[in-house]
Amino acid sequence: MDLTLWQWVLAGLGSVMFGIAKTGVAGLGILPVAIFAAIMPARESVGVVLVVLIIADIVAVTVYRRDADWSQLLRLFPPTVVGIVVGTFALGRFDDDAVRTLIGAILIVLVIVRVVRDRGPLAREVERPRWWFVGLTGVGAGFTTMVANAAGPIMILYLLAMRLPKVTFVGTTAWFFLTVNLFKVPFSYSLGLISAASLAQSLALWPFAIGGALFGRWLIRYIDQRLFENLALALTFVASLGLLFA
Repeated sequence: MDLTLWQWVLAGLGSVMFGIAKTGVAGLGILPVAIFAAIMPARESVGVVLVVLIIADIVAVTVYRRDADWSQLLRLFPPTVVGIVVGTFALGRFDDDAVRTLIGAILIVLVIVRVVRDRGPLAREVERPRWWFVGLTGVGAGFTTMVANAAGPIMILYLLAMRLPKVTFVGTTAWFFLTVNLFKVPFSYSLGLISAASLAQSLALWPFAIGGALFGRWLIRYIDQRLFENLALALTFVASLGLLFA
């Protein structure tokens, strides 16, 4: 993939947003997915984005290493693995156009789920989630992150339902995605999503992701809990529409 200057500018901006999403406003994470899907083929963008995300995850975990709620993570990991395996199967059989359509369809579902959450039982506080809620969240997050690196909205729904404080929210998200993204690497490599060329592009974007992560760490200090939750949901909704029409 040979990117033009403006495509590199957008890729750098998207990488900064990834960093901010990892340590600041979680809902921002889907917008750069849309940017990358728009400036390069959908399948290739999945591999490039994955490696950029991993460095942002490392920074986030370094910053919030003591703030994760591991009881939530241990419940989510097993069904997430199932979702990743199913997502790998789907990616191995879909061409670029089909992947783009699939990404769009996933985001439509997430928008619907968002409305249901605000009006349905997920709007209530959940101290110990039901097994079906954990299972659906894990499988959905695993499948969506494998296909599109776009599991952020699902995790936002789940963790907001758990009523986690904003710092614990970000720390739990950071550990979840670092673990999951590292787990995805061999699957992505076997599908040809990660190559020497895509790795070189990802490495060139790492400084932007690191800068965004550091900025997000500063930003979160000045966002109150309610504003944090509203921003996460609003940005996820807007970005989901952007990805659908990318």
